[in-house]
Amino acid sequence: MNIKFLTCAMALSASLTASAQTHVMDVNAKKLGAPIQSTMYGIFFEDINFAADGGLYGELVKNRSFEFPQSLMGWQAFGRVEVKNDGPFERCPHYVVLANPGHKERRSGLVNEGFFGIGVEKGEQYRFSVWGKALQGAGAIRVQLIDESSMGEEQQFVEQEVAITSADWKKYTVTLTSPLTNKHAKLRIFLKGDKSVALEHISLFPVNTFKGRENGMRRDLAQALADLHPGIFRFPGGCIVEGCDLETRYQWKNTVGPVENRPLNQNRWEHTFDYRYYPDYYQSYGLGFFEFFQLSEDIGAEPLPILSVGLSCQYQNWETESAHVPMDQLQPYIDDCLDLIEFANGPVTSKWGKVRADMGHPAPFNMKYIGVGNEQWGEYYYERLKPFVAAIRAKYPDIKIVGTSGPVPEDVPDATYRFEDGWKAMKAQKADLVDEHYYRDEQWFLTHGLRYDSYDRKGPKVFAGEYACHGKGKKWNHYEAALLEAAFMTGFERNADVVWMTTPAPLFAHVDGWQWRPDQIWYDNTQMFKTVSYYVQQMYATNAGTNVLQLTMDKKPVANQDGQDGLFASAAFDSKTGEVIIKVANTSRQPQAVSFNLTGVKGDRTAQTLTLCHDGMDDENSICKPELITPQPGTAQVSNGKKQSVLNDQLPAMSFRIYRFKK
Repeated sequence: MNIKFLTCAMALSASLTASAQTHVMDVNAKKLGAPIQSTMYGIFFEDINFAADGGLYGELVKNRSFEFPQSLMGWQAFGRVEVKNDGPFERCPHYVVLANPGHKERRSGLVNEGFFGIGVEKGEQYRFSVWGKALQGAGAIRVQLIDESSMGEEQQFVEQEVAITSADWKKYTVTLTSPLTNKHAKLRIFLKGDKSVALEHISLFPVNTFKGRENGMRRDLAQALADLHPGIFRFPGGCIVEGCDLETRYQWKNTVGPVENRPLNQNRWEHTFDYRYYPDYYQSYGLGFFEFFQLSEDIGAEPLPILSVGLSCQYQNWETESAHVPMDQLQPYIDDCLDLIEFANGPVTSKWGKVRADMGHPAPFNMKYIGVGNEQWGEYYYERLKPFVAAIRAKYPDIKIVGTSGPVPEDVPDATYRFEDGWKAMKAQKADLVDEHYYRDEQWFLTHGLRYDSYDRKGPKVFAGEYACHGKGKKWNHYEAALLEAAFMTGFERNADVVWMTTPAPLFAHVDGWQWRPDQIWYDNTQMFKTVSYYVQQMYATNAGTNVLQLTMDKKPVANQDGQDGLFASAAFDSKTGEVIIKVANTSRQPQAVSFNLTGVKGDRTAQTLTLCHDGMDDENSICKPELITPQPGTAQVSNGKKQSVLNDQLPAMSFRIYRFKK
């Protein structure tokens, strides 16, 4: 038996006397309830915490096209190096010229620091590419991966020579095979000989990206997304959509087409927190909308793009009229939405469908949802949303529109944002789904298990687009917060007739460069680990079922109500496998005996279980201990009773368990 699981079992056995009462729950497996949407459990990507460049996006070179406001940020230049801005790519015009330093003992060249270093692994291949031009006849460069801290005779541990032969701009590529693993290597380029060369878009990619794509994703991080089995993929944000002002908003049309010609954008998370400040945090747009759609397809998730409604970030600009697009100037923003739908779904003969096809995907992406605006509120938002809804409905009536109820899950006294007003406006405009966001503490999650039981069943559906338990005084990825998320999520499933999509947030964080926590997946330059919250999401997504089953205790939903002693529970049926699935969280500090009366289930059988159980409430997984806390498989017995089968079990204190068995 797994040691962690054995510890929980021993603790349970030692303290069973503390829980004399057996909590009896009734599960009706005879009657299928509301369908559970395939989009119920998903993921939300935003470029925060170095989630794109330096994270999911495979590029290892920082400022590869010299487009940062400080052109050589991320680079060390030595010898004779000049930055010019009349290069071959209109939206990325900068490049460098390496020239003869004037003495045979001197050197001209560059060193790139990567993102907190360049991570390479032993035996892996890395594709170096550069757009180059020979300025004085054929020239050459030496390309090295180096370890500046090396105690050996040589800093470089792999080197290749690249001949720059053409007087016109041309792409050159070589492959470097790393003989060792190094989290903090650097890329060094020497001019070889005395012939000047011009270099643009200097890139280094793992050859072995996710799905082997040349402009692809870091393999382990993308695989972690696939392993979640997400039903929906929301992108590119979040506050990134708005930008800190209109100029820095995310513009999808800048992110498609040749990667060399995608303009740089400021990242609003560069400067948001002065206590976690990263002046070199920009968006290269290498991970753009084509790549987002392609990744959605690769991991089996429905794409949900979010576009600007013409409002810059209201947090940073409040209700300053001049910070937002006037009503009579919204048409380009509306066109962006309509053109995106054409890009995703249009025929190759259409303008934007052709752009998609030229990028290598002639078939449509079959996009079904679009979000307009992120976490916005008030009349500024409501009045601007109306023409978007009208235009999308007129041209693409089958596309489902996602609106937002603002940044909080309830009305806040004396605040400018009003949750109830948001819902009223979305109902009036007939939005298909309403995006709710909540980052709250333990007590909120413990006391809101019935949140969706009273929602209007005839209005728009719910999209819980950003949520996380932020421990009071403990904003990290500890066990207790993840457990309370698991408990709260039983309310998603129980109310699947109104809750159609959920995505926790944020998704990614670099251990050396984060701004916000908790997060689902953490990583450095060569390793990653999944948090307990990640495993909670995975447990739900891989045990979602297809229909809700009624589960009650004393004819009431199980959501930490009076007499339920911290229990939360839900049940579902999977018509694909013929199985009943029960999810139950014990959020009390004591073990609890539970008994499930299973109407519609007869005969003895064995239930497969999956359990999260851990003693240290403040413990969390880490790079050093990536599997400290993980779900553990087991079994439980279903026994035949007089009228129905019964499942009796003992739940460890502060645990989450899933039962799965044939009906």
